[in-house]
This record gives sequence, structure tokens and C-alpha cells, in this order.
Amino acid sequence: MRPTLRQMEYIVTVHQLGSFSLAAAKLNVSQPSLSTQLATVEADLGVRLFERSRTGVRTTARGLEFVTRARRILSEVESLRTAMLSDLPFGGRLRLGVLPSIGPYLLPQAMKVLHETQPELRVIVREENTLSLDEGLRNGRFDAVISTPEDHPNSLQHPLFVEPLWVAVAQDHPLAGRGHVGAADLAGQRLLTLDTGHRLARIVYGIAGKSGAIVTDDYEGTSLDSIVLMAATGAGIGILPDLFARRQAVHRDEIRVMPLRMSDADRTICLLTPDDRSARQAAAFVTILRAAARAHGLNVVTG
Repeated sequence: MRPTLRQMEYIVTVHQLGSFSLAAAKLNVSQPSLSTQLATVEADLGVRLFERSRTGVRTTARGLEFVTRARRILSEVESLRTAMLSDLPFGGRLRLGVLPSIGPYLLPQAMKVLHETQPELRVIVREENTLSLDEGLRNGRFDAVISTPEDHPNSLQHPLFVEPLWVAVAQDHPLAGRGHVGAADLAGQRLLTLDTGHRLARIVYGIAGKSGAIVTDDYEGTSLDSIVLMAATGAGIGILPDLFARRQAVHRDEIRVMPLRMSDADRTICLLTPDDRSARQAAAFVTILRAAARAHGLNVVTG
């Protein structure tokens, strides 16, 4: 069957390195042999995967599609091989996707315990937004993700904790001296949040609707740090999740942070897996994650 796995590996490597000679050296094959294999695939498929020039190799649009699909296939084959050779959960390699607003604060302690209890298990962590995590879970790029359950409707959900939200304001903001902020305090205020690829943005839009606040895409942040920086300039009120607020934002001199006390000013975080088998393999990890969340003072959910 063509293209073969080896041919896929050749094409992915050429794309990664942008050079036939470098790819041949990495793959330990001759450059003429590599070129012949790529030409064979292009002829069989009737498409051009690369544009050759004196300055190097450029992957075509069809080539990029090939590389994306080939990477997925090669990853699955490697996972299959690993799983068959190992009795460990996830075949000894857990590909974990996590929200950027969760990973740096929850995972360090959890990973330490996981390594102590399962030292042979290797964990590959990628931080991505909600939409990318869902795509990765559906296409097999991730074995599990830590995210908000609303955004992964066809997965098995293992609740971890409920995370309240906080507000961040400039030091000279009228709300800066409060012990906490309620819905009435947000009326007419501009709220700062992430772009709509994140569940947090949709939660903030709901908060705005209930409180009479304003949200505009002109003030979307690309990270929680960017929200803090905008809030520090007086651009609006930043809405931050609890782990980030208590572990990092409270130590920033340019802002004041306070709990947000109103209904639905929180988000539920789960470990999500694609099927029953992965759910069974993840059971011990769920227990570890809940313990880490409890240590951070979060409201753990065990249902």
C-alpha cells in the first residue's frame, strides 16, 4: 500500500528540515534514494508535495495537508507499537493536553506524585486553547485533556474541581480597595478576557450579560498575563481564574486582585478521555489531580 510508512516519514522529515540533504542525513539514507521515494509518492498521488528551488524546499498546500495527516498516522502507529510492548497505562506514554491557565499551577505537584507512583510512565504535555484541545482529543493527538467539560461533549468526563473567578484592576481603579467584587460593581464596566477560542471568554460574556458589564473583542487578551497588563493600564477589569490569580496575579505590583462573588462566576475543570479504555487507564491520574487541586484549596468534585 502506498504511500508506505517509511515514505510518510521521509516526507514529514523533509518538511520539518526544509532540505533534502539534511533529511537524508537524519534518516541515514542517500539523497538520491530519498528524492526517488518522494517522486514516487507524488507520481502515485498525482500531486506536487514540494517546490524545489536553489534556496531550498517549500511545502505546497497539498503537501501541508499530507504532512498533517501523515504525522497523525505515524503517531498512531508509534502509539500502537508502544502499547503492545508495555503493560503501563497508555502504553507507557500519556499525551496530555491542558489549558494554559491550568497547567503551570496544577501540574507540577501532580506530576511529581505521578512519577513517584508510576516512574516508567512518560507524560508529554501540551498547553493549547479549548478548541485545539477538543480537536486533539477527537483526532487521537491527545490521550486525555484537562479542560472545561462543555467543550468536549463526546468525551468521558472525570470531574476534578470547580474554580472560582477573580477580578484584576489597576491600582487607582475605584474598586481597588474592595475585599471582593459583586455583580452590581461590574455594571457599565468593560471586562477583559481571552479570545473566544477559550471557554473563559464565553463565561465572561455570560457574566457581562448578568451584571450589565461590557465585553468587546477589541480588548481580548492572548494570555492571562496580557489581561493583567491591560487591566494595569486602566483598560478595564480583568477576569482571571483562581489558580492564576492566587498563584501569580496577587504578587503583581501593578494591579489589585479580588474574588468575584456572583452566580456562575466559576468554571468546572475535568480530565477528559475519549473512550472507556482510556478512562480506566486514567483513574489513578484523576485521583492524583484531585489531591493536587485540594492542596490548592479548590472545591474538588468527585462525582
